[in-house]
Amino acid sequence: MTRVFIDGEAGTTGLGIRDRLRALPVEVLSIDPAKRKDPQARLEMMQAADIVVLCLPDDAAREAVALAAGLDNVKILDASTAHRVAADWEYGFPELDSAQADRIASARHVANPGCYPTGVIGLLRPLVDAGLVPADHPITINAVSGYSGGGRSEIEAHEAHGGPAFELYGLGLEHKHVPEIMAYAGLKRRPLFVPSIGHFAQGMIVSIPLQLADLPGYVRVSDIEACLRAYYEGSDYVSLASADLARLDAAALADRDEMALRVHGNEKWRHVLLTASLDNLGKGAAGAALQNIRLMGGIKD
Repeated sequence: MTRVFIDGEAGTTGLGIRDRLRALPVEVLSIDPAKRKDPQARLEMMQAADIVVLCLPDDAAREAVALAAGLDNVKILDASTAHRVAADWEYGFPELDSAQADRIASARHVANPGCYPTGVIGLLRPLVDAGLVPADHPITINAVSGYSGGGRSEIEAHEAHGGPAFELYGLGLEHKHVPEIMAYAGLKRRPLFVPSIGHFAQGMIVSIPLQLADLPGYVRVSDIEACLRAYYEGSDYVSLASADLARLDAAALADRDEMALRVHGNEKWRHVLLTASLDNLGKGAAGAALQNIRLMGGIKD
């Protein structure tokens, strides 16, 4: 039985992963709460595990990796942003291409994707690979997440005081997810990324507008639909959903681990709006971690 130690299991993502692990034939190792910051106690838990999941801030995640450096038989899944573009880490988005799941399964170090990048990469990577969207095309990304994505302090603020209805943030346009987005969406030009948070607990919409007239050749709405449908055919977690709806609810996939992509198109005006709907704590965090744990541990059930 695969043994899993979650370093930082008391946080939002750690709790989500632990809850999901109940459905798998794994043994979850838990540290004495009084020793969560004790390096020796943490090292002993890592030594006893097959997979160590890091649910820690970036600096603490780097320290944990250094702590486990001599453990050759332990695999590490990092849920922080610390290693997502590191050359010696595999990116934990199994749907990235047809070989990515196998790469994750054989990797010693895997970086769990960010919630926003999951939606962006899911939409753009197939289109860039197919040449429908050039790698240097000017891209604007708008996204809204539930307040649970801000961690415990954000959750407590919203639940205690009601919180603001809607906030833009990252207004310095230096969001730490941009390098990850560029690396795995295949972009050569830095996109304009505008994240936001709404007064709802879980859920997310990532939206990317495209002017079809600005794309090379003559790209139709149906070409984009066909590309995304074919790319994710057979996937249990990512699919092209119907865009025949008047409104899109950001919380529609709360508590679920799938991601729904849509192509909202108007051929008359040559306009397209790409959207990805997901749970920021599901496919955007703990649900993605569960996929990766299955692959890393060779778990079929």
